Amino acid sequence: MNINIAKEQVAEKGFLDIEVSPTLDLFAEIEKLKKEKNIVLLAHYYQEPDIQDVADYIGDSLGLAQQAAQTNADIIVFAGVHFMAETAKILSPSKKVLLPDLNAGCSLADSAPPKLFKSFKDKHPDHIVVTYVNCSAEIKALSDIICTSSNAEKIIESIPKEQPIIFAPDRNLGAFLNKKTGRNMVLWNGSCIVHEIFSLEKITKLKIRHPKAKFIAHPECEEAVLNVADFIGSTSQLLSYTEKNEATEFIVATEAGILYQMQQNSPQKTFIPAPPNNSCACNDCPYMKLNTLEKLYLCMQYETPEITIDEKLRLQALKSLDRMMEISKAAGLIK
Repeated sequence: MNINIAKEQVAEKGFLDIEVSPTLDLFAEIEKLKKEKNIVLLAHYYQEPDIQDVADYIGDSLGLAQQAAQTNADIIVFAGVHFMAETAKILSPSKKVLLPDLNAGCSLADSAPPKLFKSFKDKHPDHIVVTYVNCSAEIKALSDIICTSSNAEKIIESIPKEQPIIFAPDRNLGAFLNKKTGRNMVLWNGSCIVHEIFSLEKITKLKIRHPKAKFIAHPECEEAVLNVADFIGSTSQLLSYTEKNEATEFIVATEAGILYQMQQNSPQKTFIPAPPNNSCACNDCPYMKLNTLEKLYLCMQYETPEITIDEKLRLQALKSLDRMMEISKAAGLIK
């Protein structure tokens, strides 16, 4: 990935050295910049509430990928992490794609270094590679099909039973899919630091204190946690479940940022973050939370940092994303 710093003064100082006046109405300024520069602001559910409030579209990986491909904006500002901004650039090469903080990476994506993964793939030459979207552009280029947690099961089921599969990089999602589909996919040994830290013991105690609460979990969680869940699904599927289910209390095992949208959509219900195995009260992704309203404003004002991808790499990565979109449309998951 090549990072193009558009403004020399920002490149020299960095955003940390640029003061934003505390009297500035950042919400109004961001809306103004969106109109002036024809910017679309995409935000993941795990972003802080202020960013979710000012975003044009809030979603999970699949929804955000769709929006990135369909937008008529000149500039895409991605309030998320590296791989998401890269995906937007792969799908929209003619548009400028900006990421508020370049340090907003992803532990899961980092768990699959391209050189090591290429060596791993070469050891299984007869296998199709299905890769979770939480990966770098280089890993996407080494893959046959990309999936998200929303469409992963349908993606796997679309592949003939006799065809061996490598699934990467999330071992927990891969194990969950093996169980759901009856496959025996070869799993890359990667994981998400956020979803692996939930404490089964603390969750069990919480369920005892809230006997009427539904326990819902993201499939990136460990198997022991998933085994006690009332519902397992992607971020958007968890959100939808809380809206439609008659229960009034939910214990939620995924990044705590989604609780804001859950509360917004169902204000009469109670949402409890599943406790992690540390002293923190909730489970926040440290990378997602690097993005702030101030950084978002500066990113839009200076149009930097910009994400650019080598064209040969982009085209190779695009093939696996296009295949995901084709299968998702055929399965009726997207229009």
